[in-house]
Amino acid sequence: MASFLRSNVVTRYMKRPFYQSKRHSGYVVLIPEIGEDGDKDTLLSNNGLPEFNDITIEKCIATISKQSMEYENGVRQIEESSPNCKNAFVEIFQPLEKLDNQLELTWGMAKTLYLGNSSLMPTKSYIQIHQRAHKARSAKFNSIPIFHAAVNEKNRLKKLTDEEQRLLDKYILEGRLNGLDVKGVKRERLNNVLNDQQKEKNIIREKVNAATKLFSCFINDEEVAKEFPENLAKSMSASNDASKGPWKLTLQPHIYEPFMQYCPDRSLRWNAWQAHVQRCSGYGNKELETSTHIEKLRDFRAEQAKILGFDTFVDMSMETKMAGSIENVTNMLDTLLTNARPMQDVELEVLEHFAHERGFDNKLQLWDIPYWQRKQKWSLYNFDENKIREYFPLPKVINSLFNLCSTLFRIQIVERPEAHTWHKDVKFYDIYDEDSNKPISGLYFDPYARQDEKIRVYDDAGWHVSIRNKSTFTSTNPLSALIFNFQPPSDGKQSLLSFKEVNVLFQRFGHSLRHLLARANYSEVAGLSNVEWDAAEVCGQVMTHWLYHPHTIQAISGHYRTDEPLPDEMVQNLQNVRRHMTGYDLCQELYLSRLDLELHSKKTFWRDIVRELWPKYIALPFDKYNSHVLSFTKIFSEEWGAAYYCHLWSKMIAADIYSAFEEARDRDQDILEVGRRYKDTFLATGGSCHPSEVFRRFRGRDPSPQALLNNLGLNQKVLEQ
Repeated sequence: MASFLRSNVVTRYMKRPFYQSKRHSGYVVLIPEIGEDGDKDTLLSNNGLPEFNDITIEKCIATISKQSMEYENGVRQIEESSPNCKNAFVEIFQPLEKLDNQLELTWGMAKTLYLGNSSLMPTKSYIQIHQRAHKARSAKFNSIPIFHAAVNEKNRLKKLTDEEQRLLDKYILEGRLNGLDVKGVKRERLNNVLNDQQKEKNIIREKVNAATKLFSCFINDEEVAKEFPENLAKSMSASNDASKGPWKLTLQPHIYEPFMQYCPDRSLRWNAWQAHVQRCSGYGNKELETSTHIEKLRDFRAEQAKILGFDTFVDMSMETKMAGSIENVTNMLDTLLTNARPMQDVELEVLEHFAHERGFDNKLQLWDIPYWQRKQKWSLYNFDENKIREYFPLPKVINSLFNLCSTLFRIQIVERPEAHTWHKDVKFYDIYDEDSNKPISGLYFDPYARQDEKIRVYDDAGWHVSIRNKSTFTSTNPLSALIFNFQPPSDGKQSLLSFKEVNVLFQRFGHSLRHLLARANYSEVAGLSNVEWDAAEVCGQVMTHWLYHPHTIQAISGHYRTDEPLPDEMVQNLQNVRRHMTGYDLCQELYLSRLDLELHSKKTFWRDIVRELWPKYIALPFDKYNSHVLSFTKIFSEEWGAAYYCHLWSKMIAADIYSAFEEARDRDQDILEVGRRYKDTFLATGGSCHPSEVFRRFRGRDPSPQALLNNLGLNQKVLEQ
C-alpha cells in the first residue's frame, strides 16, 4: 500500500501507513438529496422543465401530499412482493427508482423556490413540504423486507458492478444504522435513545441561540467605529445614520466576527470575546448552561453506537466516511499538525513584533489576533477587497468559468432563453457533452441578492440544489440550481464580485458538476447522492484551486471599465494572502477536529479533554473561563458530531487531485487528458463507487496531505528556511 510519509516526518508516524482503505459502506442520508422527476400534469411544462412561473404554494403542497401517499403505498406493495423476489434490482430497486422519480422533483422545486424566492415559498410552507417528503422517502430505508432483500441479493453468488454493489451497500448500511437488525428490548431502547438525543440537541440549540442574543453593548465613540467597513457599520447601527452611531455590538456571527477584526479598542474586543466563549457556561445565566445536556448527549450517542454494534460513536460515524477509520483521520491530523504547529509559533512571534511596532504594548491574546492579523495582511500585501472587486465583473467571470470547464471537461454550456424561471434575473443553461446532440443536464443560475425574497445566512456561501438526479430507468437527466446573493448591477455598472465571492462561485459550480455530469444508472447513487461525508466537498474545492493559477486568474479577470486583467502584483498577493498565517488558522481547525473526535470516543469530562488538547494545538495560553465547547453547535445541534474533520479531509483530497494538473503542467504533459480522467472518475462516478477507489483510479495511489501542505506554504522546505 502506498504511503505518503517522508523522512522529515516524526518517526512515530512511520509505524503505520497514512491511509488504510475500507472498500465498503454507503452514505447515510440524514436529509436526502433533493432530485428526481415529478408530477407532469401539474408542475412540468411541455419542454419537460419545471413550470416555475406558474407554481403556487397550494399546488406544491397538494402535489407533495399526493406523491408522498403514492410513494408510501408503492413501498408497501414492493414489501409485499419482496419475499418471492428472484432479482432485487428488477423487482425492488428499479420500481423504487420510479417512485423516487415522481416525488423528488416536486421536493427539489419547492426547495429551489424557498431559497430563490421566499415570497413564493415561505419558510413555514417549505418546512411542511420538506417534512412530508422526508417522511415518505424514509419509508424505504426503514423497511425490514427491503433491507433483507438487499442482504439476500448481496449474498447471492453473482458478479455485481461497482454501482450495484454500492446500491446494495447503501440500503444495508442505512438499515443497520436505523436498527433494522436490532430486535426486542434493544430496539425499543434504541428508539428511546434516538428520541432523547433529539431532545438534547434541540435544548442545546435553543440555549445557545438564547445566550447569543443575551449579550449586547452600545458603542458611542466614533474613533472606535472609524475603521469599520460600511456593511459592518450598517449592521451595527442603532440609528438611521451608520456614520454617527450609536453602534450595537452583539454576538451574531455577521457582527461579532468582523467586529473582532476591525475594533481597535482592546478592552471592547476582550469584552466581546469573553462573552462569546462563555456562552452557556453558567458563569452568567445558569439557566442557559449546556454542560449537562452535552454530557447527556455524549452518553446517548455512545449508547446508540453500542446498541448498533460499534465500540464508539466515532467508529459508527466512520461507516459513512471515506477515511474509514479513526486511525486514518488521526494520521492525517497529526501529520498536518507536525508542519503547522512550528509555523504557528513563528507567525505569532512575527505578528506580535508587528503589533509592538505600531504601539501595542501587551502580549498577544486570542482576542487580539483577528485585529492584528487583518492589519498585518493589509500592511504586507496592500490587500484591498474593493479594489480587487473592480476586476471581477460577474458576466466576465461566469463566461470564463464556463470556458474553463468546456476546455477541461469537453462540455458545452448553452443558455436557453425561453425556459420558465422564478425571476427575470434567473438564467437556464443546457449542458452538452462532446459527443451528444441533446442536453445531458440542465442548470438554473440565480446570481443576485433580492431584498426580502432570498434566504440570507452569514457568509452567504451560495446554494446548490439537486432538483433532479440522473436515472436511466426513468430516462431523466440531472437538473440543478445555483443560487447566490451577489450585488446586483446598479447605476449602469455590472455586478462586481469580491475575490471571496469568485471563490464561492467556483466552489459551488465545481460542486454542481458532480451532479450535472453523472453517468450512473440509479439515482440513489448518482452524482452527489451516496457520496461519503468527507468526500462531499471535494469537487467544489478542486475548482477553487484554479483561481490561484496565474494564467487562469488573469483569464477570468477584466477591469469593468478597461477589461485589463488583474495586475501581476495583485495576482501574487492573492497567493500571499492565501498563505497568510496558515499555520495558526490550520491549527485552530485541527484542534476543533480532534476535540470532536475525543468528545465522541471517550467518556472523559469535556473540560478535561480541552485542557489536554489545547497546548498541543494552540500556542496562546488557555483562559480558565473559556467554555467554547458549550456553544459548539456544529457537533452538538447540527449533524457534524464525530464528523467535523470532514472539511479538512475534503481539502486534502482536493489539493491532491489538483496537484495532478500541476504535475502535468510542470512536465509539459497534456492537462486536457488529466481533465478527461477527472471527469471520467470523480465527476461521472459520483456515489456509485467508493471514493477511495475513485481516487486510486484517478491518481494511481492512495491520498497524501503533501499537496495541501504545499498549497498552504507549510511544506518542510518552507519550514526550514
